[in-house]
Amino acid sequence: MEFVLLGFSHFHKFQNFLFWAVLLAYITCVLGNITILLLVRSESSLHTPMYFFISTFTVLEIMFVSVTVPKLLALLIQTTKNATKTISVPGCFIQMYALNALGETECFLLALMVLDRYLAINKPLHYSTLMTKKFCCVLAIFPWLAGFTISSIPTIFTILLDYCGPDEINQFFCDLAPLQNLACSNPYFSNLATQLAAILSVVFPFITIGALYAHIIGTVLKIDSAEGKQKAFSTCSSHLIVACLFYGTVIAVYIRPKGSQYDKFLALMYTVVTPPLNPFIYTLRNREVRNSLRKLTRQLFKEFSLLVP
Repeated sequence: MEFVLLGFSHFHKFQNFLFWAVLLAYITCVLGNITILLLVRSESSLHTPMYFFISTFTVLEIMFVSVTVPKLLALLIQTTKNATKTISVPGCFIQMYALNALGETECFLLALMVLDRYLAINKPLHYSTLMTKKFCCVLAIFPWLAGFTISSIPTIFTILLDYCGPDEINQFFCDLAPLQNLACSNPYFSNLATQLAAILSVVFPFITIGALYAHIIGTVLKIDSAEGKQKAFSTCSSHLIVACLFYGTVIAVYIRPKGSQYDKFLALMYTVVTPPLNPFIYTLRNREVRNSLRKLTRQLFKEFSLLVP
């Protein structure tokens, strides 16, 4: 009827520290992404395809962390093994599907954002004609359809396994590999489906990102002015950092879905550690966003000063 999420219960002395650290990271991630979303919507200079995709990414990031972090906080705040550490079987499978679907959507969206930068740098004369508002909306829908469709395949294979014995999941959320390891029936096809889904939604987008960046770098190096090179690199560097942080840990976990004691720490990286960093990477390394943030801050301060007598 239910599974037990062990989480980080073996680290009793660090439960309180982890709770406050995770809570701070979650609040920072949500507020940071909401700030970027408001900036893009309120500042007309940011109404471009690049910031449209960044806005889509911020919404996706909030959804992604909200699937796992609240349950992790509930696990960390408990000092004894009780009902709070459990999750119902339907709830477990729903969380597993949502997490993988949103994660795979993020993989495709990151690749799509590189495609946008590739067209802007390599095809500058045709960029405004190609990247119309309607076409951007169509492109933005593709990662969601691909992510939620591909993730359904290993999810169905995992749900169809027989669970008749162990119920303890050595993780802080329900995921494919830990559940497959608990199954009484042979998880071969479920493991195979997980690997194929990882190749389609993680490896292929990662290779696409590498190939597009190779072309982008080749084009940037041909630019004569140092200022032009710096501007071109600045529009790509923030995305490259985010992609490397995300793909590095995801590939380590999902390409070999056998499950290990280190998976929970790798999962902590891409579900808790890197999401709060992304808003800062996009704002601190992007001149347009920094200028818009200063403008919005001055405007809010001015309005607040008028309200206070």
